[in-house]
Amino acid sequence: MKRPTSSKPRSSISTLQAPVGKRPSPSVAGTKSPTKSKQANVLALLHRPQGVTIAAVVKATSWQPHSVRGFLAGVVRKKLGLNLTSELVNGERIYRIAAKPSVKRAAKRTKDGAR
Repeated sequence: MKRPTSSKPRSSISTLQAPVGKRPSPSVAGTKSPTKSKQANVLALLHRPQGVTIAAVVKATSWQPHSVRGFLAGVVRKKLGLNLTSELVNGERIYRIAAKPSVKRAAKRTKDGAR
């Protein structure tokens, strides 16, 4: 059984939306500043001159310590290619992103080829 055809167009979602000229601009609609991601927060902590400990990252992100170490190795070093350095200070390991690659890593890259 066929439905009778109507001369009126069907209502659709596009007709229910406000016309383009009447829509608020994204800057007005989103007056709140977007929240930073956990990864962005960790990177900001790593860029500080004093660096950051794994315990501090755990507290800031609610990640497990093994997840923090995985993020540092997998994302910071490998994906982003940043020069992550660590040093032992007063029994705590401090991680920071150094401005220039260390001599040891730079020599390894030239010897083994680009990674």
